[in-house]
Amino acid sequence: MSIQTEIIEQIKKYDKIIIHRHENPDPDAVGSQGGLAEIIRNTFPTKQVYQVGETNASLEWITTEDQIADDVYQDALVIVIDTANTPRIDDQRYDQGAALIKIDHHPNDDQYGNLCWVNTAASSSSEMVVDLVNASNGELTLNKKAAAMLYAGIIGDTGRFMFNNTSAHTLRITAQLFEYGIDAPWMNRKLDEITPGIAKLSAYVWENMKITPHNAAYIVLKHDLIKKFDLGAAGTAPIVSVLGKIDSVVCWTLFVEEEDGTYRLNLRSKGPVINGLAKEYGGGGHPLASGAKMDTLTDEQLKEYVAKLDQIAATYTGEEND
Repeated sequence: MSIQTEIIEQIKKYDKIIIHRHENPDPDAVGSQGGLAEIIRNTFPTKQVYQVGETNASLEWITTEDQIADDVYQDALVIVIDTANTPRIDDQRYDQGAALIKIDHHPNDDQYGNLCWVNTAASSSSEMVVDLVNASNGELTLNKKAAAMLYAGIIGDTGRFMFNNTSAHTLRITAQLFEYGIDAPWMNRKLDEITPGIAKLSAYVWENMKITPHNAAYIVLKHDLIKKFDLGAAGTAPIVSVLGKIDSVVCWTLFVEEEDGTYRLNLRSKGPVINGLAKEYGGGGHPLASGAKMDTLTDEQLKEYVAKLDQIAATYTGEEND
């Protein structure tokens, strides 16, 4: 029995299903979560299906979250999607159900759950949800609402098909979603929109970013500075790709100071693998897109980190890694 079949059997078995995703969600997190929830509702109208986590106002055009009491978890199946490790799961009640399933496309460094389906070759967890439907032999059914959410997730994680995680299979899955009459141009525009605050911060980043001898880039954004730009619900997420728009930049890191004084690191690359560096700092992720955290960021710590990032950039040969 395939892992997809086992997951489908569990979905059929439980009358209550609660779906979680990672904190600080991106379009794939909410798209795969909401898309899977809608598929289950569409297929099994009598089941109680919930999607939980903090609602991100900037992504409400994709879906919104449910608020549920603790006792709802009793005798429920919990599915965590698009979340590599348990500390990043939004709403830590994920372990309060009767059974737990992990569905993810990140490296499987934290293998949690009674069932664990990880496919690092998938462009996104949204792509995997469509694969689950296609593996069900008609037992799960898509509709237009679910297709739209899953399309939003796919274009989010592929950068509207600009990233090298886009495969022929990704495009076939996307074509399948188009058959449901989704408004793809509108969603592409929504994903591309920025606020005036983001525009001003982007200009600040381009003016103040540093580039190392081997074309690694970085910038540190202090919390007090970020507050001045009135970024709205999306926060600094739209800024992550800004450094990489410089044609000479090979890989880069955005350091964002949180309100508590800790730092969130966003690592990206056009070729050299950077998730190993993220793991050194308590994080992880994809070879070319990862995240990490630092409790403090002294001048010495920054110097040490940037030296490592520069060494990674030095390995770049002009060819992208898978």
